[in-house]
Amino acid sequence: MAQPIIDIKSITRNFPLGNEVVKVLKGIDLTINKGEYVALMGPSGSGKSTLMNLLGCLDTPTGGTYILNGKDVSKMSDNELAEIRNKEIGFVFQTFNLLPRTTALDNVALPMVYAGYKKPERNERASQVLTQVGLEDRMDHKPNQLSGGQRQRVAVARALVNHPSIILADEPTGNLDSKTSVEIMKLFNEIHANGNTVILVTHEEDIAAYAHRVIRLRDGVIESDNINPNPHR
Repeated sequence: MAQPIIDIKSITRNFPLGNEVVKVLKGIDLTINKGEYVALMGPSGSGKSTLMNLLGCLDTPTGGTYILNGKDVSKMSDNELAEIRNKEIGFVFQTFNLLPRTTALDNVALPMVYAGYKKPERNERASQVLTQVGLEDRMDHKPNQLSGGQRQRVAVARALVNHPSIILADEPTGNLDSKTSVEIMKLFNEIHANGNTVILVTHEEDIAAYAHRVIRLRDGVIESDNINPNPHR
């Protein structure tokens, strides 16, 4: 039996707006198994960003349960969530979120600082993942000395550094041209082929086409959940 890494039941998320309550997620049930490659799609206002924040433990639900890798994270405190985020989830953002005055190596090693690893271990692991993403000759470069595609590769390496359970990528090609986007998506294919669980949040059909399963949200509910028979290679 495949092992669910994410098991969400009846998740709701409400936001107060003046005297009103806006119901953004309206009872989501979702299971994602270890090793899956999933794209999360939906128009603006569909709830996909809110769902991504919940999946990434950046936010907690109003109701329902979220079991991540066997742990119930739906009731955790902010400190517990921060620890889970650092250990279990590798984030890749559209805007790269790199420290500008810091080398690629130190940017990648940052999550290991929070996890309490010593410097030699951090540097060894960071250089390993930078090599994995094809940047072994750019380790001492700062972000402004790298192209957009190289910066996103640094961000991907940083997401991988702590051996997370899930790679969560939010519009990872949003700031890249189409040729570089294809290169980054091929990198995600490799990461998935290495056994990682990848969740991609995108509004672009051609990017979602790389995933093996496409989940579409509309108005706070899952509208469809389909296997992609021919994912891009």
